[in-house]
Amino acid sequence: MKSLPDNIVIVGAGGHAKVVIATVRAAGGEVVAAYDDDRARWGQQILGVPVKGPISAKDIGGAPAIVAVGNNRTRQSIAERLQAQWVSACHPNTTVHPSVSIGPGTVIFAGSVIQPDATIGAHSILNTAVSVDHDCIVGDFVHIGPGARLCGGVTVDEGVLLGVGAKIAPNVEIGPWATAGAGAVCVVDIARETTVVGVPARSVEAKE
Repeated sequence: MKSLPDNIVIVGAGGHAKVVIATVRAAGGEVVAAYDDDRARWGQQILGVPVKGPISAKDIGGAPAIVAVGNNRTRQSIAERLQAQWVSACHPNTTVHPSVSIGPGTVIFAGSVIQPDATIGAHSILNTAVSVDHDCIVGDFVHIGPGARLCGGVTVDEGVLLGVGAKIAPNVEIGPWATAGAGAVCVVDIARETTVVGVPARSVEAKE
């Protein structure tokens, strides 16, 4: 991955933003400002980065930027509203095969492994120590939680949330905006906007 610019702006100033800042710095870049709509945060600093507000296309437009917000819907809304130069950031303590494609605005945190011919969409989060095996397709605005495991040929569609430690069996598809809870083991396809939990994973509606 190319070296990062030293004038990156992030959108969001919560806990997730701290890890984004740490990742950018580890990858050789720098964050110069964090924008947030929460007035209580204005004038504060996170890891030495000044917090400003509100989130404004006028201030952010054209700058190299990352949406540092964990919620998928919120991240999508911000990314589609602002016209920034979206950049991706990958921690150097990762293993990413050269054949992997990574979309703009995506962040990949320390300890993650992405195997050959995987495709990662835009504005997605691969959290700490995620494993994505060969030929997986991860869509836009996805959040894969810490320690989650995707076997080969998995498809994770737009907006999916995979909880910490979730495991997806080979060639399974997780439909758009579905959620797999912490530790869920998905062995069959999951329909769009469905929440599944357990081992093996079953829909919350079915369990009730």
